[in-house]
Amino acid sequence: MKFSIKTDPSEKQRSDVLVLGVYDSLKVAYDKANLSTSTISYIASILKHGDMTGKAGSSLILYNAPGTKTSKILLIGLGKEKELDGKKYLTAVRAMIYALKKMDVKTIASYIQIAPVIGSDIAWNVEHFITEVMDASYEFAELKTIDKKTKKTFDFLVNVDKKNQKIAEGALKKSFALAKGIELTKTLGNLPPNICTPTYLGKKAQEIGKEHGMKIDVLDQKQIEKLKMGSFLGVAKGSRQPPKFIVLQHNKGKKTQKPIVLVGKGITFDAGGISIKPAGDMDEMKYDMCGAASVLGTFKTIGLLNLPMNVIGIIPTCENLPDGLALKPGDILTSMSGQTIEVLNTDAEGRLILCDALTYAERFNPDVVIDIATLTGACVIALGHHASALYSNDDKLAKDLESAGQISMDRAWRMPLWEDYQSQLDSNFADMANIGGRAGGSITAACFLSRFTKKYKWAHLDIAGTAWKSGKAKGATGRPVGLLTQYILSKIH
Repeated sequence: MKFSIKTDPSEKQRSDVLVLGVYDSLKVAYDKANLSTSTISYIASILKHGDMTGKAGSSLILYNAPGTKTSKILLIGLGKEKELDGKKYLTAVRAMIYALKKMDVKTIASYIQIAPVIGSDIAWNVEHFITEVMDASYEFAELKTIDKKTKKTFDFLVNVDKKNQKIAEGALKKSFALAKGIELTKTLGNLPPNICTPTYLGKKAQEIGKEHGMKIDVLDQKQIEKLKMGSFLGVAKGSRQPPKFIVLQHNKGKKTQKPIVLVGKGITFDAGGISIKPAGDMDEMKYDMCGAASVLGTFKTIGLLNLPMNVIGIIPTCENLPDGLALKPGDILTSMSGQTIEVLNTDAEGRLILCDALTYAERFNPDVVIDIATLTGACVIALGHHASALYSNDDKLAKDLESAGQISMDRAWRMPLWEDYQSQLDSNFADMANIGGRAGGSITAACFLSRFTKKYKWAHLDIAGTAWKSGKAKGATGRPVGLLTQYILSKIH
């Protein structure tokens, strides 16, 4: 996809199709400086015939309109003018892509982004126009050899008025970098587990580091053993794939600036270990590394933007499989922190690899630490597939992440992290158990992690319900790269 910001009137632009938004009142969203009176009059005359309602996501193609060099006009419904919020706006952009894919066009002059969206400005409109176009156009076809479709690409002329040109160009740069980070996250998630192994993730991190001048360390099993990460290594024992501990450092901020640390769960396949999962839909457990993928995607984005920030990425990655050497229910592990853990269920492994990574994060003297993990099925029961669960030991950090989620349309909902839940993790034989029973399962998982984050401000994002989609639309979503990127951008002064 190619995008360029344009301010010329439509009659001076050569494109294959002109895209305009239409409200349910049949009013066209346009800028008088950019569209001629004859073009608007023609559209109005057509709409009077009732071929389009203006309902959000509806579409209509017109041909040979006067006052423009474009032979086709694509009208996209926006719904009620006073109710055009972010969600309806994104619905319209996605509807535009679906319509364009059916047309024989290459260059598109779009005006959808000039429609006022509740609580937003032109920068937000342009950013989300580009990221939604890229998201809706994404296809994973790397491994198909039969009936492989050629991916359609378009050249978008994104029209704004002249006074907003610089703002729109800045938004274009930011959103394109974000879209590439989301694209990487989706592709890593969609790759099969026989390809996307811990070693593969390590190599991908090295590629990102080399491309963007970052420091990258990929620690092997012996190095992990030296760090005494007994909890992480306990999970890795059941696999023939060697574990990796990946550390990325984007050090472009001031030396005095404390870093933001992102920790991503990297279970490249989760069979549950000895506490094996049911066979149905187990293939989707390749997505159990989406936390790690979101960290790599975020680093891709901040690298492309060359942000003046210090950001550290930490990824513990391994497989969780049943084997003669695999972790057993009843085993007791000693974590890097020295705390002991009774393993009551080997399928509660994400917290076991994250706790050692959270202890490791202390050495960076972080400003904040945010871990991202497809951690619990209980989270999906609580919040469904719309919002990620957010836990934090710091109110300001939680509010900042919630705000970043609202701006990026990659929302999170704060859940309780009360002391009341901690007793569910009591063990007769170790400092804690790795599960706290069915009640409040997402909360007790966060409580477990909180025991390793006493020395810094911390937040946990449980993305089990938002990292991928099932069914016909099966595939990784790229979340929460948008939220994480927006949070990091908000900290630039």
